[in-house]
Amino acid sequence: MPAAATSALTVRVLLFASYADTLGFESIELSFEPPASVGDALDRLRALPGGERLPPRPLCALNLTHVRPDASLSSGDELAILPPLAGG
Repeated sequence: MPAAATSALTVRVLLFASYADTLGFESIELSFEPPASVGDALDRLRALPGGERLPPRPLCALNLTHVRPDASLSSGDELAILPPLAGG
Protein backbone atom coordinates (compact mmCIF):
# COMPACT_ATOMS: atom_id res chain seq x y z
CA MET A 1 0.00 0.00 0.00
CA PRO A 2 1.55 3.40 -0.95
CA ALA A 3 2.31 5.90 1.78
CA ALA A 4 -0.13 8.77 2.13
CA ALA A 5 1.08 11.90 0.41
CA THR A 6 1.70 14.89 2.62
CA SER A 7 1.01 18.32 1.28
CA ALA A 8 3.14 21.34 1.99
CA LEU A 9 1.87 23.88 4.46
CA THR A 10 2.09 27.59 3.68
CA VAL A 11 2.36 30.39 6.23
CA ARG A 12 2.42 34.15 5.82
CA VAL A 13 5.30 35.82 7.67
CA LEU A 14 5.05 39.50 8.59
CA LEU A 15 8.14 41.53 9.46
CA PHE A 16 7.98 44.83 11.29
CA ALA A 17 10.15 47.94 11.70
CA SER A 18 13.90 47.19 11.63
CA TYR A 19 13.33 43.55 10.63
CA ALA A 20 11.46 44.61 7.49
CA ASP A 21 14.23 47.11 6.75
CA THR A 22 16.93 44.47 7.28
CA LEU A 23 15.36 41.89 5.00
CA GLY A 24 13.91 44.35 2.49
CA PHE A 25 10.27 43.24 2.64
CA GLU A 26 7.30 43.39 5.02
CA SER A 27 5.76 40.01 4.25
CA ILE A 28 6.57 36.72 2.58
CA GLU A 29 4.83 33.38 2.15
CA LEU A 30 6.90 30.35 3.11
CA SER A 31 6.08 26.71 2.39
CA PHE A 32 7.20 23.74 4.47
CA GLU A 33 6.74 20.00 4.55
CA PRO A 34 4.93 19.18 7.80
CA PRO A 35 5.67 19.12 10.60
CA ALA A 36 7.13 22.63 10.81
CA SER A 37 7.72 25.07 13.64
CA VAL A 38 8.22 28.79 14.18
CA GLY A 39 11.93 27.98 14.53
CA ASP A 40 11.89 26.46 11.04
CA ALA A 41 10.44 29.71 9.68
CA LEU A 42 13.11 31.72 11.51
CA ASP A 43 15.82 29.48 10.04
CA ARG A 44 14.39 30.03 6.56
CA LEU A 45 14.41 33.82 7.11
CA ARG A 46 18.00 33.71 8.37
CA ALA A 47 19.04 31.99 5.13
CA LEU A 48 17.88 35.03 3.11
CA PRO A 49 20.15 38.02 2.40
CA GLY A 50 20.26 40.12 5.58
CA GLY A 51 18.61 37.39 7.62
CA GLU A 52 21.78 36.67 9.57
CA ARG A 53 21.12 39.94 11.42
CA LEU A 54 17.91 38.64 13.01
CA PRO A 55 18.44 38.02 16.74
CA PRO A 56 18.62 34.44 18.06
CA ARG A 57 15.16 34.63 19.69
CA PRO A 58 13.03 37.43 18.26
CA LEU A 59 9.56 38.08 19.62
CA CYS A 60 7.10 36.01 17.57
CA ALA A 61 3.32 36.04 17.39
CA LEU A 62 1.42 33.23 15.69
CA ASN A 63 -2.13 34.22 14.75
CA LEU A 64 -1.90 37.15 17.21
CA THR A 65 -0.64 35.03 20.13
CA HIS A 66 2.93 35.26 21.41
CA VAL A 67 4.74 31.95 20.92
CA ARG A 68 8.11 30.30 21.36
CA PRO A 69 10.20 28.95 18.47
CA ASP A 70 9.03 25.39 19.15
CA ALA A 71 5.38 26.28 18.39
CA SER A 72 3.91 24.23 15.53
CA LEU A 73 2.85 25.82 12.26
CA SER A 74 -0.30 24.97 10.32
CA SER A 75 -1.20 25.90 6.77
CA GLY A 76 -2.77 29.35 6.64
CA ASP A 77 -1.08 30.61 9.81
CA GLU A 78 0.15 34.18 10.09
CA LEU A 79 3.49 34.57 11.85
CA ALA A 80 4.63 38.03 12.93
CA ILE A 81 8.30 38.67 13.74
CA LEU A 82 8.48 41.68 16.04
CA PRO A 83 11.47 43.77 17.12
CA PRO A 84 11.94 44.50 20.83
CA LEU A 85 9.25 46.78 22.19
CA ALA A 86 10.19 49.76 24.31
CA GLY A 87 8.01 51.93 26.49
CA GLY A 88 8.12 55.65 26.50
